[in-house]
Amino acid sequence: SLDPEQRETLAREALNLLCKVPETADLLGVCQRFEELRFYEAVVELPLRKAKAVDPNEDAFNDHIDDTCRQTALTARQQCYEIVTNALRSLRGEPDQTGVCSDFGSGQNACSALFLDQATREKYTRQIVQLSLRCPDRAFHENVYQTMIELGLENELLELAGPDLVPFLQSAGSCQITKADVRVSKSAIPSIPSSRTQIRQPITASQAKYLELLSRYYVHQRQHVLAAHVLLRLAERKQSDGEGYLTLEQRYQYLSNAVLQARSATCGAGHISPSDVKDGGLLELLEGKLSVLRFQMKIKEKLEQVASKGETTETGLGSNDAFPGSISFPEESSSQSAKRKAKELGQELKSITQLYNDYAVCFDFWEICLEILHFSNYAGDSDNSVMRETWARLLDQALNVGGVAEACAVLKRVGPVMYPGEGGSLPLDTICLHLEKAAQERAASGLEAVGDEDVARALLVACKKSSETVQRIYDRLLASGAILPSPALRLRMLRSVLTVLREWALSALAQQMGASVGSASLILGGTLSNEQATAINQGSKDKLTSATTRYMTELKCLALPASHVELVYRGFKELEEMLLG
Repeated sequence: SLDPEQRETLAREALNLLCKVPETADLLGVCQRFEELRFYEAVVELPLRKAKAVDPNEDAFNDHIDDTCRQTALTARQQCYEIVTNALRSLRGEPDQTGVCSDFGSGQNACSALFLDQATREKYTRQIVQLSLRCPDRAFHENVYQTMIELGLENELLELAGPDLVPFLQSAGSCQITKADVRVSKSAIPSIPSSRTQIRQPITASQAKYLELLSRYYVHQRQHVLAAHVLLRLAERKQSDGEGYLTLEQRYQYLSNAVLQARSATCGAGHISPSDVKDGGLLELLEGKLSVLRFQMKIKEKLEQVASKGETTETGLGSNDAFPGSISFPEESSSQSAKRKAKELGQELKSITQLYNDYAVCFDFWEICLEILHFSNYAGDSDNSVMRETWARLLDQALNVGGVAEACAVLKRVGPVMYPGEGGSLPLDTICLHLEKAAQERAASGLEAVGDEDVARALLVACKKSSETVQRIYDRLLASGAILPSPALRLRMLRSVLTVLREWALSALAQQMGASVGSASLILGGTLSNEQATAINQGSKDKLTSATTRYMTELKCLALPASHVELVYRGFKELEEMLLG
């Protein structure tokens, strides 16, 4: 028997002779023998030589000749290419193009492949791919790429493939982009004409696999902006009929990855200037789409809860012009319509307008309505009536569910998200008056035991402990006799103001002393010394003292028995004395 070096020498000599007359070679038998010898240079080279011999004029690539002639030439070439791709399948233990498992076929090479360890198989696989990509035959490359994908060799493909992998994946994913299509504009964002049309076209699961590989290739090449665009297509794609729907969670993952790629570009990790990517608005666009998708997932979850509970709720708002587009479902229950609408949301992405008008408003999801209006910086009415009305509906909904306690809990949850309420998304005067009226009415009728501080503390949480902001709201409301004609309601609001002023004093003292509010509260719980009084910032002290004096005057003017106002008056007096030291 010959040693390995002698076998390779003889094999190379045989290859040189066969290359002189490639058209006469019996590829199947000859290359099988070369496989036995593990001389893969011949397994790649000889089929390529024969492919060129059977199609010397390259008719397979000529779009100007008769299609039948071109197809005949291409078929002849592909028969040669299959020798190489079947060698790859043999190393992976996969069936060849005839459907026969190469490891169990006839011939000594099939048997010997069984004894190769995994590392050796991987070594020979990489060798075949590297040898294949030396050839400039693009059609051959595409056959190799396709085979690698079918064999699960995506990582090796992304590592070893040449630049022609991009057009192959684009074409296979129905996302063909030429050099003229992808260019860097002034903002350095790739301009892809007709991308909107491509997004709306159905994409099969098979095509999506190629686009996923394309995005991975761009990431591998540090082309993060291009990767983000492909991931956006995957997230927004429509699917062909008969295929299972892409879940919202899967779309969310695609969009999240697109955001990560855009951020990588802005951090200077890609080939495009970070400032240019930022100026082009790609990251902002993707983050906005991700936020809209979060709304869609949230609404879908709530609709599924309604459907599962079988609740019957009012859908639609009648003739309220503030909320156009409301839909009612007279022939089905709320749970049935919720189930149907939840299914719709699971099938494709919706716009923020559709989510608001066709889903959130229709099913009284007022908290989500507020979040959408806040996110959209809604400014459709000069008097902010839509935002005010939506807050009123949310608070009424909470009052019906769990009284003032529930309404205050909702305010504590939603308020901080919208504070400071730019664009009118947190109309504190409307919220304050609505809750104080509800608290007064429910307490007076015995419906609910409402604490004197409950509403004030909820407002403080909503305003992120900005006591001065809350105090100004109460001040404006108390200054309007037309809004607050009821002495009992004014008294209740003055109790709330006392809570706010105490909190303001605590915060001011804690800030000046560098202590926590809890430590400051221990001081205010007793007697404030002159030194401690001077620790409060003079500006805050002046505002607090002036407000305290005004509110004591207001209490004296209330048309109520002295016994009703005495306790509140005493509270303001004690606060004034502590502030004055």
